Amino acid sequence: MKDKIIQVGIIGGSGYTGGELLRVLISHPNVKIVFALSKSAAGKKWSEIHPDLTGDTEERFVSSPIHKADVVFLCLPHEETKAYLEQNPSLLESKLIDLGRAFRASNTKGFVYGLPELHREEIIKARNIANPGCFATAIQLSLLPLAKQGLLTEDIYIHATTGSTGAGSTHSPSTHFTTRHNNLSVYAPFDHPHLPEIYQGIHSLQPSFTQSIHFTPQRGPFTRGIYAATRLHCELPLNQIEDLYAKFYKSHPFVHTVKEVEMKHIINTNKCFIQLQKKGSHLLISTVLDNLLKGAAGQAVQNMNLMYQLEENSGLKFKAQIF
Repeated sequence: MKDKIIQVGIIGGSGYTGGELLRVLISHPNVKIVFALSKSAAGKKWSEIHPDLTGDTEERFVSSPIHKADVVFLCLPHEETKAYLEQNPSLLESKLIDLGRAFRASNTKGFVYGLPELHREEIIKARNIANPGCFATAIQLSLLPLAKQGLLTEDIYIHATTGSTGAGSTHSPSTHFTTRHNNLSVYAPFDHPHLPEIYQGIHSLQPSFTQSIHFTPQRGPFTRGIYAATRLHCELPLNQIEDLYAKFYKSHPFVHTVKEVEMKHIINTNKCFIQLQKKGSHLLISTVLDNLLKGAAGQAVQNMNLMYQLEENSGLKFKAQIF
């Protein structure tokens, strides 16, 4: 299908993830964007909302789907997605990639959980994809190689910090510049909505896992990126653990184990970098990714590529600007 042109629609194109999808898909060699919908920005040029697109396109946001698309990306608030599909049943004629959490549970009929490093073969055959959450992506990629070997035998402790874009483009006191700047805070420490996804991913490879995951999410004083630090008990020597990770991710183009992680090395890319450190039986896994790309829009395009049997990294070969 390398020569196929995929007709793409975007519902919710004026938000952060919608903007990232436009940036990626506008230059994707196999994609034609047939509509980008935004009720709040209907009639405005894409570049009026996302100024970096100036000179790239004269297209405007629409208020309703104006063309049939092969695949539709849903970038709506979590609580609105199901109702929107009920109100617009014609969208069900297209393949769907939902960037919200409405369909992420494994028992959701008709949707495959879209973490390529876990469910690549299912994604290739899927009609509809539930794109993973950003924290859930980072943390699962930190733990899956160990889960596959049944090595998660005690409680897991995670501190993970996300940029302000993780809260979406709708303003709130916690995303206000004066709150986020030079500040750090914890939120949803015991019941973060991504926890069920993380347990689900681990159980799919290690059904015997019954321990607890102690996840402390933090708001960071930056706009984009996730840094997750995971501590757990592991008796294997570090070189054997490194071999496990290298083998697990050998065929996955975006996940790499490195000697040292820094968030700036993955910002504006679809990559996830993982650093492994060990002292005694204590293993520290440090993981970084861009919450808007590998944690959202980039991973959604990665899933689309798999669904249409394109190169997995097609349209996603951009580099970080680290200086």
